[in-house]
Amino acid sequence: MSILINRRHFMQVTSSLVAVGALSSTASDARAASAGELKVNMSGGNWGDAVMEAYVKPFEAETGVKVIPVVADFSSTQIAMMVDTKNVSTDVVNLGQTNVDPLTAKGYLEEIDYSIWKKEELEAVAEYAKHPNGFASYVYSMNMAWNTKKFPSGKSRPTTWAEFWDVEKFPGVRSLTTGDGGVGPWEEALLADGVPMDKLYPLDIDRVFASLDKIKPHIRKWWTSGSEVLQIMRDNIADVVQAYDGRIISLVDEGGPIEINRNQAKLMTDYWCIPKGSPNSQNAQKFVELTGRADRQAAFAKLIKQGPTNKNAYNTIPDDVARKLASHPEYTASSFPLNAKWYVEVGPDGKSNKERFAQRWNEWILQ
Repeated sequence: MSILINRRHFMQVTSSLVAVGALSSTASDARAASAGELKVNMSGGNWGDAVMEAYVKPFEAETGVKVIPVVADFSSTQIAMMVDTKNVSTDVVNLGQTNVDPLTAKGYLEEIDYSIWKKEELEAVAEYAKHPNGFASYVYSMNMAWNTKKFPSGKSRPTTWAEFWDVEKFPGVRSLTTGDGGVGPWEEALLADGVPMDKLYPLDIDRVFASLDKIKPHIRKWWTSGSEVLQIMRDNIADVVQAYDGRIISLVDEGGPIEINRNQAKLMTDYWCIPKGSPNSQNAQKFVELTGRADRQAAFAKLIKQGPTNKNAYNTIPDDVARKLASHPEYTASSFPLNAKWYVEVGPDGKSNKERFAQRWNEWILQ
């Protein structure tokens, strides 16, 4: 979203070069695409491997359509350029959730044809995943995590963001994510200040920073990437942190002295979208539909710890794997979805809420 995450947004160095190459393809190349072809945007690494195994290979076997991976991290500007120049060189793109509404508003994305989906699959999918112009096949979260050497089992631990803020009752070094990209620890700051989860939006910006004022002296490190917070936890730089659930679980699986707190988790996702004018839009619609199936999402979750948005996927996911996923039924009642639509709303000053937060953060962090 272009907000954070442990698997797609830390691309290989070559990704930007691939993106430039994809955009510089000639329009005739795009128009010449075969009806038996589909270009799908993905990353390298474990996440890309999981996409290939859980989605791409089954799609190719079922349809006979050849999928060509496009390893790149496309920005909204690049998507707009492809559409404006009628040079759509990627049929399916994977976009962060705060990018989808602005692109939709400007007519740059095709509508998802949910009419081709099986009723039982569509009804089992969480509502937040079914955007008119994008589909979310997985969900991840931002959580609190402790170092168990500092907060051992059986001892008092912070289990809410109000308790994370309570440095007297729960002493220890803290770490939070930055807000320079416009999406930061805003919801957590409001929860710490007593705002109920179902009353978070619209976010009160003044109240957010008043709350952050209280915790600021106790933050040793404001981290900017999933790899950075992973190192913070691995090196015992902080005792209690805010981090992506996938990063936390990877340390737990390594045997690190870390535990995850699923209470008051912020749920986030990315969307499979089809740029307007895709030369293989019919195949793209079929691919997006396949990512919504319970069996495919279950296969994906077993390969990489991203929670399914189709609740029926849990019917075939082993319990030891299921309990590592953000969308597990026992966790969702005490979690909340990030409201991407609110972040991209534009005020009278012409700035989006996301931009307004980024500006306020850059001023606040220097104080």
